[in-house]
Amino acid sequence: MDVQKIRADFPILQKKVKGKPFIYFDNSCVTLKPKQVIDAEMAYYTDYTACHGRSVHYFAQRTTEEFKKAHSSVAKLVGANENEIVITKNTTEAINTVSNGLDWKPGDRVLTTKMEHNSNLIPWMKLARDRGVEHDYVEVDAEGQLDLEDLKRQLGRKTKLVSIVYTSNVTGATIDAREVAKIAHDYGALILLDAAQTVPHRKVDVKRDNIDFLAFSGHKMLGPSGTGALYGKYDLLQGMSQFIVGGETVKSTSLHSWEPEDPPMKFEAGLQNYAGASGFGTAAEYLMKIGMGEIEKYEKRLARLLYEGLVGIRQINRIYGPRDPAKRAALAAFSVTGMNPHDVALLLNESANIFVRSGMHCTHLYHNEVIGEKQGTVRPSLYIYNTEEELAAFFDALKKVVALA
Repeated sequence: MDVQKIRADFPILQKKVKGKPFIYFDNSCVTLKPKQVIDAEMAYYTDYTACHGRSVHYFAQRTTEEFKKAHSSVAKLVGANENEIVITKNTTEAINTVSNGLDWKPGDRVLTTKMEHNSNLIPWMKLARDRGVEHDYVEVDAEGQLDLEDLKRQLGRKTKLVSIVYTSNVTGATIDAREVAKIAHDYGALILLDAAQTVPHRKVDVKRDNIDFLAFSGHKMLGPSGTGALYGKYDLLQGMSQFIVGGETVKSTSLHSWEPEDPPMKFEAGLQNYAGASGFGTAAEYLMKIGMGEIEKYEKRLARLLYEGLVGIRQINRIYGPRDPAKRAALAAFSVTGMNPHDVALLLNESANIFVRSGMHCTHLYHNEVIGEKQGTVRPSLYIYNTEEELAAFFDALKKVVALA
């Protein structure tokens, strides 16, 4: 993988901040965008602005063609069929589409873990509060790895859905999707995976692993903000009720009823973000052209260098996630003795133009109740355009910052 060639595709990497180069290590929040994605998004506004599925003129036909192409490209990225991909605003909307669309009965049960992103936690809490659905937790170990024996124990009580994170945005731990899906199915449960931190970084195959639902975001995989996707097995999507209804979601309407469209249109209500969808599809094609295997291989090297470099800094008192670097994604949440995580992030920004995230990373439950980091953690997160030279500069700057503790 030619990282310098990849970096040349990103206009923002050619810019300076306050007259100096910058290092962007906040990729788990949102990734930078290559010119191919920017051009695809802009083309909608400059070349063919129109509505999909409504008019018959050239611009409308082109819009429909590009929208369908986006479904196809995103589907190919995760091994799905294009009619099983619902274009959403983000992972959050994708998960809410499932939580609001499945046929829930009082007493039905959902399992998550305590390290879920709020997007895969609050919808199930709300369902429990509003619909009488039981929401329980599967344990994770001290490294954030899923406890499979506890999963089996929990599934021993009749469960409708297991909804868990594929790769944690705090620990960097990744589950064995095929194994977890098999366990869930053996007990008669469906499985939903929050794959926002997985799809951008490794090969995902929903058919191979027999996944029922998969949710992920475009903005974390080089695509535009406000884009994401829900994969669902077609028969499950067909049987779900509609979360949002209106234009484009119906085949016909009568005085007191309507006939829903088939998936995925039944869930894509109203005028869509066609420019964003085109950019989302282009991002999927960009990643596949590099090769997800090559991306994973490169990021595994970055993950090892990141973890080993942090271990060598004595002021860092805890690095969350697996101690084996081979089991980590290219991110690391850590705490520094005697320093607020926001101060660490601000000092990195001010002293060296290095951008990391600090805080709860939308995993308040995990920080508050499990690891006890009530001020949050510092989290550098890397992607395909980051380099070993940037890591070296990060460590030099971090050592100077934490020396102030």
